[in-house]
Amino acid sequence: MTTQTAGIHHITAFVRNAQQTADFYAGVLGLRLIKKTINFDAPEVYHLYFGNEIGSPGTIITFFPWENSRKGRIGGGQVGVTTYVVPADAFDFWKERLAKLKVAAEVTERFGERYLAFADPDGLKLELVARAEGPASKWAFGGVPASKAIKGFGGAILYSTSPDKTADLLANVMGLKKVGQEGAYARYKATGDLGNLIDVNTAAMEPGHGGSGTVHHIAWRAKDDEEHAFWRSLVAGNGFQPTPIVDRQYFNAIYFREEGGILFEIATDPPGFARDEEPDKLGGKLMLPEWFEPHRTQIEQLLSPFEVRILEEDKG
Repeated sequence: MTTQTAGIHHITAFVRNAQQTADFYAGVLGLRLIKKTINFDAPEVYHLYFGNEIGSPGTIITFFPWENSRKGRIGGGQVGVTTYVVPADAFDFWKERLAKLKVAAEVTERFGERYLAFADPDGLKLELVARAEGPASKWAFGGVPASKAIKGFGGAILYSTSPDKTADLLANVMGLKKVGQEGAYARYKATGDLGNLIDVNTAAMEPGHGGSGTVHHIAWRAKDDEEHAFWRSLVAGNGFQPTPIVDRQYFNAIYFREEGGILFEIATDPPGFARDEEPDKLGGKLMLPEWFEPHRTQIEQLLSPFEVRILEEDKG
């Protein structure tokens, strides 16, 4: 049985407004809304999933839009920066696109790669990097052709309050390999070709606090239910306290908090997002698990309507 994760399955964050989020992640970044559902623990709040054309593991960012939520502060115990990867020849396209859409961006460098760093409307820190590895997205939307589209995650920067302990977990439990250290960061690599490069701060960071514009958790991939159960045993055997396995409809999940304060999830690749919608209709309607279906009318009345729409700058 393997003890190496392929990398990031998904990343989940807090935002305030569903329409603003759809306009940014679909309209600006060209991602596909692949599932519109609710927070199973708070059904008055959407749970929105954006990814490639089918929501492949390693491409999925999810959001809880909470209209009156407090503003978060990014810091230790969180994913500090979410990294997206684009095709090798697409860096200048994205630099020009963000400038055209008046999204402030800065070119930075880390481990010999150029990054385009920017933030979403809630302040969530994002960056783009161009790499040849990883399958291309087949999704085109608005001003983003498939040939330039975001492939999925390049990785993430983890902000830890105890970086040595976070690094030990990544290397000795999750199975990532340390591949470099430069300046403020150490780099770890998973076995997959998306969501596979994880940078960790080498000096302890002051804790952040949750709220809009911050990441709630990062999820790692398990290839199937058998491996998922093994992961739970492995995590528990290393002194952590994983939750029971939770059915999230589109994957099964366990959660635990690592010693640097970051909430980790391990999620199964199957069954995926086409289990209750046809692939060409993903994200088209509000999907509810069967135990909430009798309450659909009340739930829909609590949710603000929104739409995925092409930005005015991309029309004509």
